[in-house]
Amino acid sequence: MRNLVISLTELGWNSSCQEHFAAFKDLGFEAARVIQEHKEAYLLFAEGRELSGEVSGRFRHQAQSKGDFPAVGDWVAVEGRPGETKATIHAVLPRRSAFTRTAAGGRTEAQVVAANVDAAFLVSGLDGDFNVRRIERYLTLAWDSGSSPVVVLNKSDLCADVEARVDEVERIAIGVPVLPISAVEGRGLDSLRDHVGPGKTGVFLGSSGVGKSTLINALLGTDRMKVRAVRQDDSHGRHTTTHRELIVLPGGGVVIDTPGMRELQLWSDEAGLKQAFDDIETLAEQCRFRDCAHRSEPGCAIRRAIKLGTLDARRYESYLKLNRELRYLDARQDQKERLLEKARWKKLSAGRRKRNRHARPWR
Repeated sequence: MRNLVISLTELGWNSSCQEHFAAFKDLGFEAARVIQEHKEAYLLFAEGRELSGEVSGRFRHQAQSKGDFPAVGDWVAVEGRPGETKATIHAVLPRRSAFTRTAAGGRTEAQVVAANVDAAFLVSGLDGDFNVRRIERYLTLAWDSGSSPVVVLNKSDLCADVEARVDEVERIAIGVPVLPISAVEGRGLDSLRDHVGPGKTGVFLGSSGVGKSTLINALLGTDRMKVRAVRQDDSHGRHTTTHRELIVLPGGGVVIDTPGMRELQLWSDEAGLKQAFDDIETLAEQCRFRDCAHRSEPGCAIRRAIKLGTLDARRYESYLKLNRELRYLDARQDQKERLLEKARWKKLSAGRRKRNRHARPWR
């Protein structure tokens, strides 16, 4: 446990947080922010000190899903234990933003990667692992999260034509800042700092090996985060960061480091998809028929744009793929809700039958 003297304001505490916390303050609780999570064991920043925390039994009982539990970046109401550096978490304050994906392993369950984030830094390496389609997937979730996406093209020192890569990304990241950066050479870091200053929170997201921890080390001015070299044959990284962690920057603001994601399954709605693919949504509105399927219908604006070369066919296929994933996710969520409802009624019926048996008079 580190002995840090830091204020809640430096961590991003503001009037909105104060308003949401008022009822808990009246109960004698104090506010803290989650800086690490280890399988429902938490490290917290409170006013001027660190605490280790765990949720209360009541919280655990009332939580309806994994997504209700605290995540890194959350503000929580805690009750300290006299004479100890431990605390009990009683509530999570409302999140103003949350980067959420479907939990790995095929479960229909949300996993909150980072909460209360202002800027989502979507990091891609300008090496052999560069993938525009992957950036589109991250953008869809970032727009849905409520935070502002920023595409960070790291390892510009390894790219022969940086401007061409930037132009390629700007065509799919419409209205989003695209920052070419070299963390190892320290180039472009000022543009990164502009998006996370005092009172602001940023999260670094991306695959293993894109240089998230190296970027954070560069912002810190010290090699605090452990880094490892990528494989030379395919530019794929090896996991160095093993957990999510909130880190205070020396010039103000905080950032969240995250492990590289082997899979990024959507947990989103159509709003994020529409914003990430605003150009396609705009084209669809120009089709002759409102129910145009964009296959062979006359007057299809999307097919015309692909033919003219103003819309990349690969981008349209990416849009269709993500749209199919969202529809499949909706179907799975509906099925899960039906099964949960069935289980609730079954439990209620069993309890009713048991009460009726006990209520029968002896013969």
